[in-house]
Amino acid sequence: MLIRTEIGIDAPGIDRLLKNCFGSEQEAERVRQLREQGLLTLGMVATDDEGQILGYAAFSPVTLAGEDKGWVVLSPLAIDAACRSQALDEQLVREALDTLNEFGYGAVLARESLACLTQVGFRPSEKLHYQSPADNRQQTLLIYPLANDPVGDEAGELQLSTPFYG
Repeated sequence: MLIRTEIGIDAPGIDRLLKNCFGSEQEAERVRQLREQGLLTLGMVATDDEGQILGYAAFSPVTLAGEDKGWVVLSPLAIDAACRSQALDEQLVREALDTLNEFGYGAVLARESLACLTQVGFRPSEKLHYQSPADNRQQTLLIYPLANDPVGDEAGELQLSTPFYG
């Protein structure tokens, strides 16, 4: 198993994984749009010895009240069904957090409360939220502060990249 930053030839395998994990074209299309618009801050893949994509984590920029804080949101996180019992999701997220920290990002947010995220240290943010375009509800986010930004008492509504709303 190899965990690394995605490269161009990974795109078809990522598409296939996203379609299989989410049961539709929607997530694969959203990731393609993020990539095309230059809004994919980081894509991490987990591959087997033959190079087949077994896991994927995508990170995109977010702003707080229109201000860029150097934060990113994790979405989507996808793991091949055959590998879900191997804690590959946790390994993939940990590797991505290390990479984002090295790149100087301040925090990672997540819209979904997945067990692997709480295991690596994400915690609910009581003061940060975003407006879900699907149902127009405010949703609380999980946050993981990186070494470059202790996050502090930041509060408000986050704006996600356009493909999240498309």
